Amino acid sequence: MSQDIQLMALAAAGVGFFHTIVGPDHYLPFIMMAWARKWSLSKTTLITFLCGIGHVASSIVLGLIGVALGIALGRLEMFNSLRGNIAAWLLIAFGLVYLVWGLRRAYLNKPHTHFHQHPDGSTHSASSGQAGSPQCDEHAHEHTHHEEHIHVHDNAAKVSITPWVLFTIFVFGPCESLIPLIMASSKEGLYGIILITSMFGAATISTMLVITLLAVKGVKLIKPNRLERYNHAIAGGTILLCGLAIQFLGL
Repeated sequence: MSQDIQLMALAAAGVGFFHTIVGPDHYLPFIMMAWARKWSLSKTTLITFLCGIGHVASSIVLGLIGVALGIALGRLEMFNSLRGNIAAWLLIAFGLVYLVWGLRRAYLNKPHTHFHQHPDGSTHSASSGQAGSPQCDEHAHEHTHHEEHIHVHDNAAKVSITPWVLFTIFVFGPCESLIPLIMASSKEGLYGIILITSMFGAATISTMLVITLLAVKGVKLIKPNRLERYNHAIAGGTILLCGLAIQFLGL
């Protein structure tokens, strides 16, 4: 192994790490979806890993096509830029749709109070919770109709398209810095390409996983509060802002 390819491999790992750190789209969608949809750590890990594979693999394929066909780096970067725009707009659209859906769900799940009277005149006190209180013939409790009726259907919906949407977005999302590395490593032959892409991919995916899982474990420590019904809306809004930042601020 030449010294040049060794240095290039280390550079690929460093580029993979830093391009993931500075790109919130590499981890923020998974953090917010895991928080809002209460994904387990194993499910979060699997979805993040598969999306990372799709993200890196699509750029590897594009780079290999460029090497095989002798396409100039400039043309590949133009195509990559187009892919980046598509991915950013898909992220914006997903965030917006999820925000609207989350707001609608929060509205339908607004807590309200019902009064109930028992046929025998007994009651559960709203304040004490004791049965048989003689002071009144009715009791009140607060609940949410939508939350009661949504669980069974939601479990079916969670087998849902959300992970597939994220996967599609990440397949379109380019690793801009990977293609120049592939083109440069092609001078070392197939071994050089495999080494560079492996180092870059391992650094990118492992960084995505570490950031996502640490953040999810931290978020799980937050105690539920009265704003919990807005979790989905908050997640959608955050992803929307992330997509806008990627598209218009170049993050």
